[in-house]
This record gives sequence, C-alpha cells and structure tokens, in this order.
Amino acid sequence: MSVQVCKVTTGRVPLLISMPHNGEMIAEEIKHVMTEQGLAVPDTDWCIDVLYDFAQEMGVYTIEPSYNRIVIDLNRDPKGVNLYPGAQSTELCPTSCFDFSAIYVEGKQPDEAEVARRIATYWQPYHNQLATTLEQMRDQYGVALLLDAHSIRSQVARFFEGQLPDFNFGTADGSSCSQALQDHLAQFDCQPYSQVINGRFKGGYITRAYGQPANNIHAVQLELSQRTYMNSAETQFDSDNAEQVKKVLRQFVQHLLNFASQQSGE
Repeated sequence: MSVQVCKVTTGRVPLLISMPHNGEMIAEEIKHVMTEQGLAVPDTDWCIDVLYDFAQEMGVYTIEPSYNRIVIDLNRDPKGVNLYPGAQSTELCPTSCFDFSAIYVEGKQPDEAEVARRIATYWQPYHNQLATTLEQMRDQYGVALLLDAHSIRSQVARFFEGQLPDFNFGTADGSSCSQALQDHLAQFDCQPYSQVINGRFKGGYITRAYGQPANNIHAVQLELSQRTYMNSAETQFDSDNAEQVKKVLRQFVQHLLNFASQQSGE
C-alpha cells in the first residue's frame, strides 16, 4: 500500500501552518543503506503536530509530510544552495546528523540521480500542495499567511554557540512579509519565554520562497526551542511543559489571525 507523501487539512481562515520536519517515516527503499543513527531520525522536529493540535479548531489550514527530513529536507533549496553562506548546514538529502554522525553506510550516500528521484517523489509533491494552497487562500480571502513551524534542540554546537532563545522568529530579514506584519510580529510577547526575530534562524527555503508580500502572501518561520516542551535532557516529550508552551503558541496563531483580519477587511 502506498503512503501519502503529505497531508493537507483545509481550514476556513487565511493562515496555513506548514510542518516540513514533522514526518518520522523513512522510505523503505533506503533503509538498508542507512546507519543505526540515521534510522533513529534524531534531528526530527518532534511532535510539532501535537503542539499545534488546536489549529483545526481555529480553522487554520495545515500541511505536514509523512517522511522524515533525512529522506529529503523539504526546507532546502532543490538546487542545493546554502541558506546561510559561511555557516554550517545540512544538505537537501542530508548525509550526516546534527552531531556529524553518518546517516549512510560508507559509500552508500545518495548520488545525483538518487537526489533527483527524491526531489520528484517527495519534495515536489509537498511544494506543489503548499503553493496551490497558498494561492487558493489568497484568492479566497485576499491575503494568505504562512507559518512555517519548526523546533530544534536548544543547544546544537554545529549551528550556533550557547543556548538558543525559546521562540526564534524569522522573516528573511523582513523580505518574506510586509513591514506591517513585521511590526505586528514585534508586538507579540512570548513571556515567560525568551524570543528573537531574525536571529540565528531567519527562515529557511519555504519562508524565503513563498513569502511574497507584494502578492499578499506573507511568511513567518518559528523555530521553537525543544526545551520548551521536552524533558530537561530534551529527549522525551513532556506533556506538562507542552501544555504551557501551547498556550503561547495558540496566542501567537491568534495574533497572526488578527493581522490577517485587518488585511482582509473582516
């Protein structure tokens, strides 16, 4: 039985939450060339769907993949362009985990033909759905907002020094959304959590590619520190911590919807 590459839930308000690193599955045809560390998919954005499980109730559209970022990273440029020149990054089809451990058995890394196959099989369908949904929303409501939802461990030496703030908002230095939304975003208070806008994470490929404020499509990325909803070691989901941060996430989603309402004249 074939597995659906991604799932779109239709909403009734002009906001789409994309969860490109939420998938946990590994394609059967590549498991045999992967290491035990790779098979453990340690760099997953764990439980993002659980953190935003209020979205449907609020009428928000969602899109999420079935397959893990190790198969192919949906938030990378298909041409392999580095989003942060000069800084450490992982590839479109990652060959190492965040801790530099190998994902593939020696000599079995995906070649150019395999990368192209994965783009066609996994990457392109997600992006086709994403683009189509945003355009339909914009046409229906007059405006479309995209929240690209991510999470990461609070300490990852490969990518940044020290401890990451809790809420890391990215708008590609303001290019993925209007100045009005940038100002609106700056008004949101994440207390009791720490926050930053366009810090280490300014938005990945999805935010940069789909944020088109001139066409009334605005994109914001949120990179959430996993210490806000995992246990102290950031290895297990902590329901008590999660319930607390979900309150702020819900407030933030409502904050975006308030902006959308102002833009659509509702």
